[in-house]
Amino acid sequence: MIANADTRAVEPVDPQRAYTVLVCDLIGLRFDADGKPDPSEVRAHIEAKGGRFHAAALGDKAALESGRVHFFYQPDLSTREELIEVAGDGRYDAVIAAATFLPAETVFPLAGVRIGAGTGNMGSHSWGGGSGEGGTAVLMNTPGINSRATAQMVMKAILKVLPDLPVDLLHNRVARGAFDTGRELRDFPTEKLEGKTIAIVGYGNIGREVAKLAQAFGMRVVIHARPRHRDWIEAEGFVYAADLLDAADGADVLSVHVGLGKQDAQTGRYANAGLIGADVLSRLNKGAVLVNYDRGELVDVAALGEALSSGRVRHAAIDADLFKDAATGRLSGPMLPYLGLVEKHSGKLELLPHAAADTDHPSRVAGAKQAVDQIFDVICRKSVTNAKGSVPPAYLSLGATTPPGIGLVTSGQLLKLTASECSELADLCDRQGRLWKALSDNSPAERGAVVAEQGEDLVRLIDRFCLLAENLNLRGPFQR
Repeated sequence: MIANADTRAVEPVDPQRAYTVLVCDLIGLRFDADGKPDPSEVRAHIEAKGGRFHAAALGDKAALESGRVHFFYQPDLSTREELIEVAGDGRYDAVIAAATFLPAETVFPLAGVRIGAGTGNMGSHSWGGGSGEGGTAVLMNTPGINSRATAQMVMKAILKVLPDLPVDLLHNRVARGAFDTGRELRDFPTEKLEGKTIAIVGYGNIGREVAKLAQAFGMRVVIHARPRHRDWIEAEGFVYAADLLDAADGADVLSVHVGLGKQDAQTGRYANAGLIGADVLSRLNKGAVLVNYDRGELVDVAALGEALSSGRVRHAAIDADLFKDAATGRLSGPMLPYLGLVEKHSGKLELLPHAAADTDHPSRVAGAKQAVDQIFDVICRKSVTNAKGSVPPAYLSLGATTPPGIGLVTSGQLLKLTASECSELADLCDRQGRLWKALSDNSPAERGAVVAEQGEDLVRLIDRFCLLAENLNLRGPFQR
């Protein structure tokens, strides 16, 4: 993990120049005394590292203090025109963004970090490496920071519809004393999530967290992902589907977590745009629920409208950007096409303004601090963490990092286990092994005595091993 700034010395920056970083999204979701979102935690983190925080736009760059990294906080930027105006000339060396879409015409000579997973909104042509468009700047993200927050919001969207008990109606009747349990409860049958099928598109950090939560509810979890993930998907008790249509077939819930994919330089279209179309939606069980808390463009909106009309989809929860020009009132962003469905399907739609991952203040602050650390590493050490695509020449890759328990189990995690932790795991395995051997060596008729004498110990050992492995973040796909 990237070290906390409180334990590190002030970063050594080239004393002959000043570096500038644009921060164009909120880095604090709690409010200060004036009722404004409070960035003070991230500001303190920047200043502890020797940086400077400016709650304003960059003015005269020549007037900035040399030997410092200056962060300019402008969270109100949103439209394409605004962003090109402030960042189209390369005045900012780097950028930190979360949901704001950076147009291709924006220029950042050194680096960009997206707070959260993916980089679909980082549209600048500045980036080099495998995800770049011929530029030389480093593109990074902070994967896993908001994975659990997003996954929990996905489950909240599902639970509002399934089980389908009309909670508000029953509450109002009970509160008025207008209900008799003995006579009327039979008129409100409901279903449980257990046994229903959820199809999850994508096995990244968020998709996997959704899968774990759904599994905890007793749902059958089917995951569509690249073939290289199959062994790990099945090892975690999920069903692997190589084909998207097979994943959707008979699903009661479809949740999308695959990202936009690469953008075509000529057409501007993303590889996964319209991925969830009529062919996929038609495979769902009648009355299914669609959750798209990834990118609005992933769903064919016209096909969704038809599926809502036919009843194939009973409810759709969409989380996507919506921008409004302050001067003209003109709306833009990937949510815009969905607004055309509201009048006809208002009771079947839940539309959020890309808020599902942004309701958790600690996650946003942690992501912003990590983004700051990654910017300092690029500037001070030419080292890169969480690079998207290949790392451009002259930079050293430090690999990937995620919060504990999120994402892959790495070689580094195994190497960091203490001697006592390894010893305890070995002891648990050894004791389990002896008891399992005792069961296997006895005939079925004799096993009853072994279970009666040692069955409780065996189950306790299993529980202890599973708990320890979970606490040490040793569950999930492995990466060398």
